Parts: sequence; C-alpha cells; structure tokens
Amino acid sequence: MGRALCRLLRCFPSSCLAFCSPSLVPRPLSVHHVRNGGGFFARTFPISRPACSAACAASLGASLRTSVAESAIGDDVDEELQVEGEGRVDEAARGALSLGREENSAIETALNSVVKVFTVFSSPNYFLPWQNKNQREVMGSGLVISGRRILTNAHIVTDHTFVMVRKHGSPTKYRAEVLATGHECDLAILAVESEEFWQGVDFLELGDIPSLQESISVVGYPQGGDNISVTKGVVSRVEPTQYVHGATHLLAIQIDAAINPGNSGGPAIMGDKVVGIAFQNLSDAENIGYVISVPIIKLFIAGVEQSGRYSGFCSLGLSCQSTENQQMQRHFGMPPGMTGILVNKINPVSDAYNILKKDDIVLAFDGVPIANDGTVPFRNRERLTLDHLESMKKPGDTALLHVLRDGVEHEFSVVIRPLTPLVPVHQFDKLPSYYIFAGLVFVPLTQPYLQEYRDDWNHTSRRRLCELALRELPKFSDEQLIILSQILLDDINSGYEHLAELQVKKVDGVEVKNLRHLYRLVEDFAGQNIRFDLDDEMVIVLDYGMAKVATCKILKRHRILSVVSSDLAE
Repeated sequence: MGRALCRLLRCFPSSCLAFCSPSLVPRPLSVHHVRNGGGFFARTFPISRPACSAACAASLGASLRTSVAESAIGDDVDEELQVEGEGRVDEAARGALSLGREENSAIETALNSVVKVFTVFSSPNYFLPWQNKNQREVMGSGLVISGRRILTNAHIVTDHTFVMVRKHGSPTKYRAEVLATGHECDLAILAVESEEFWQGVDFLELGDIPSLQESISVVGYPQGGDNISVTKGVVSRVEPTQYVHGATHLLAIQIDAAINPGNSGGPAIMGDKVVGIAFQNLSDAENIGYVISVPIIKLFIAGVEQSGRYSGFCSLGLSCQSTENQQMQRHFGMPPGMTGILVNKINPVSDAYNILKKDDIVLAFDGVPIANDGTVPFRNRERLTLDHLESMKKPGDTALLHVLRDGVEHEFSVVIRPLTPLVPVHQFDKLPSYYIFAGLVFVPLTQPYLQEYRDDWNHTSRRRLCELALRELPKFSDEQLIILSQILLDDINSGYEHLAELQVKKVDGVEVKNLRHLYRLVEDFAGQNIRFDLDDEMVIVLDYGMAKVATCKILKRHRILSVVSSDLAE
C-alpha cells in the first residue's frame, strides 16, 4: 500500500495535487482576464477547497483503486519494508496536514487584522506657498498591532485631511486619526475611537528577519479589486535599500511577490508572525517588491512609545571612502590585515565633528570590524553597509569608534542622533514657509520646491540650486538657504524680474541665517533704502517706505491673505 501511494503521488496531476495538499501550495487562485475598455486586467477569485474536493476525490479514488490492485499482484514484496513505507507516508501526510492547518490559521488571523485605508489629502503648492493643490484620494492597507493601533505606510497618509479604515468583510468605514508619522522609514500609526470597529479584530505580532528563500505571504488591498488579496513569494535579498518616500537608506527585504499600488501598508507574514510591511516595488522589473524589515518597525514604534512622537533615525554624519586600494592603505599606515574606511567629510552639526578628523580611518563600530569596502558582517555570510549599524541606534546613544589616525589607533565615544540636511529632503504634513516683501517672495530652499520643476532644468540658476541641495552641509543647526523664488510684478520691483530663483546672501549687509532671520531683518529695518545681496553678485535696492505700501496692494491684487506664513508669524 505504501509503495502504491508513493507511485500515486508521483503520477498524480500537479493541479489536483495543489488543491488536495494544502501544505504544498497556498490557497489556490484561478486567474480570469476581464476585458476593460480595450485592455485586460487580472482579477483573482479564490477557489474554495470544498468546490474542488469532489472532482479531486473521484479522480483520487479511481487512481487509488488501480494502484492498490497493481500492488496486490506483487506477492514477493517484503512485508517489513511495506509497513515501514506506509508509516513514513502516514507521518509525512500528518505533518503536511498540520503545517497546512497552521498556515491557514495564520492567514485567517491576518484577514481579521488587515484593514483598508482611505485617505483624502491635499499637498502644498511650493511655487505658491500660501495655497494648497487640489484635493485627491489614495487607498492602501494597514495592520492592527497591540494597543489598539493600526500600522501603515507614511506615504498613504501624507498631507492627509481625512482618513478612514474598513475591516475585511465589513461594508462600514470608520474615522481614523494619525497618531505618529515617520517619513524616513515610511511608517505611520493610526487610531480608531469607535468601539464597534474593534469587535472581532485580532492583532498581529512582529517576528524577526526571515532567511533567504523563506516563503512569506503578503496580505493587502492592491489595485484591480476591492476585496482583500493574499499573494506568496520568497525572500530574495536582505540589505539596506533606498526608501523612495523618505529618501533614506534603511534595512529592507526584497521579495518576488507582486507588490502593487494598494498593497502598501499590508503585512508580510511568515507563519503567524509579521516579518515586514509592504511599501514599494521596482518599477522597471517584474515581481520585485520590498517590505520594511522588523528592526526598522520596532525602532519606530519604540521611539513613538518613549517620547510620544517620531524622532528620526540616527547618523554619524560622515562621508567616507573605501580603502580597497593597497597604495592607499600603505599611505595611511594600515598594516596588512587591517581594514577600515577613510573619512572625507564630517557634518559640522554632528557630534563627530569635534571628535573625528578628515583622513581618519574608521576601523570598527561598537566592536564590529568594518571592511575596506565599508560593509559589516550580517548573519551567515551576508554583509550590510555601515549605515545600518548607525540607523539601529536610538537618539542620544553612544557609539564606540575604533580609529586609526596618523598611524596610531584610538578609541572614541561619539553621541549619535538624527541629523537634518541643509536642504530638507521632504516637507510632509506641514505648510511651506514664505515671506513677501514688495512682491519679492522669499522661501527656504527644499527638495520638494525643486521637484516642482520636474524635468525643466534648463535654467542655469535651477541647476545651481540643485547642486546646493546635493552638496552643501549646514554650518549650524538652524541654517537655511533662502531663495527669491519669484517676483509678483509691480511698479516697485520693475526691472528686477530676471533675478528670481537666486539665493539671498545678505540683507542690509547682514548675512542671512534662515527665513525667520530674514523676516526680522526686513521688518525691523529703520533706514530709507533696503538692500538685498543675491547670488552672482546681484543686488536689489528698494525704498523701504514705498515697498511697505506696495506690499499691501500686491497682496490684495493676488488674493494673498498674509504677508508671512503662520510659522513665522508666531
């Protein structure tokens, strides 16, 4: 009987085997292509196991009868081997059935824990910072975690004006509030006040980083349908990855499961634990998706629980170079076998600025040796870049650096904390700052402002602004680069219109520190003619009294309510 069953499993059609053996494949899905306006889109419809069991049972019964009859002819079969074979098959079948039940139970828990998120948002207009763009809608996924909280992606609720969530199998949407948002790690925490919403809801627990080639299931609400979707894939890679939303480099997991718009914020599940949160895919490739790793999720949640708000991910503020060239190693006094990276530049607002020096060789971070290519060991023969160890520190933690300086080894303790770039990478969830004087619109330089140009980079001043955004480091903590973004034309500023998009260096001979400083310099001016020194040695001179009068007329003409943004008026 044992050999007969083994022959049966080998010859049985794989399609029927998939339906009958829940431990071998995920819950089967049939794909139907539906015509839609000249194109095709795929929708998945779950096939219930009872629906396929009758057909499978009939085929299985016929095959079993045939196989058993064939095995009865072999009278010379060794009795002990036959019994042993039957025992092994029975044990394997029980194990497979148990594993299948565990997987189904985990998926059922996930279905009761994953919600659909509906967001209405309105993004700022950085060219006209006193108004917003048109209202839009976006949908995504989220998962319920302990403490009656919902975890989702930050990009789903960015610049939100209204957020609602809906449970699986429910037609009702419930109002949600955003408690905390971490744009660098693309995570957000939501809360729902309604007691009705929490009835029958399970919460998911966080697991650990999966190993390569382990299978995981992604649960969410991708485009192409309104109901929940479950897809499977395997772990292809674990390494720091560019987080598109926050423009940061943090640990992520690459999988071969499709992650489409709407999947964002849904959990990646292995067993009964969450091993990540879906958040982005590779647009020019097929079935390459990324999920936020559990260490990043835990660090975000712990920071919010500790301080009540998101505080950011830490960095040493170093710009380093590999030392793989042997001549470079000899030049900096590195003996054979010593490895490390060369310090090129140090952020002036970082704590490392007063401790480390240019041309130092950083050999180890908290006792972890750094290779010449800037990587550190991770798990079994995997390697990650040094910035991963930096990002895993909490704000205010101390990092122990082993450094080679002028041929002598040293150990330094450096306090590590989040650092803000001179030109902010993003400005989500807040209105842009601005100040208008005599039709001159002053704003701080930010990357969202530059992104408004899209592909229109032909103008020389725009290329220079982009270079400032990428290369310049802050000299002090609250420094901003202030630019003259545009000129609202009037008799008072006639002849200066070609000076837009230039950096403002000085006001009345005083170097500008930030927009608030410029605002105070202009408002507190006591002379007759006020002078603005711009980039390229350009100059603007205005009669102060006439300019103040013209400002009111210009604001009324352009229907602008305030001369200054609310953050500066406080």
